[in-house]
Amino acid sequence: MWTSIAMPGRQHDTSRAHELGVTTALNWSAADLDLPAPANPGYESTGHGIKTPIKQPTGDSRLAIGDRTYDRLQRELRRQGEGGFAILVGRWETLRHTTTGPRRIGVIVAALYLTHFE
Repeated sequence: MWTSIAMPGRQHDTSRAHELGVTTALNWSAADLDLPAPANPGYESTGHGIKTPIKQPTGDSRLAIGDRTYDRLQRELRRQGEGGFAILVGRWETLRHTTTGPRRIGVIVAALYLTHFE
């Protein structure tokens, strides 16, 4: 899970991740540390270290058993990260209805995320 300060404008998080060097760091960790990052389909084509599900073939075809197994394992790994985010937002009500400025909320989220490791 990564967090950043709120940034101006509307951009997809993959663009922001690339802009902030997150995709570069994830690709490096996959190549040098053998730690690929599971991601949702929105991150497709962001690099060799960011693993997304395999798309279902068109027509009546089904994914091969190995591909379905890969997708199931990948979903389970992503579920753990999504669960961490749900805990973060669920536990800290201030993140659901905040009136603080956009620049400060990123710092607050990062600090609250670190409390998960205590």
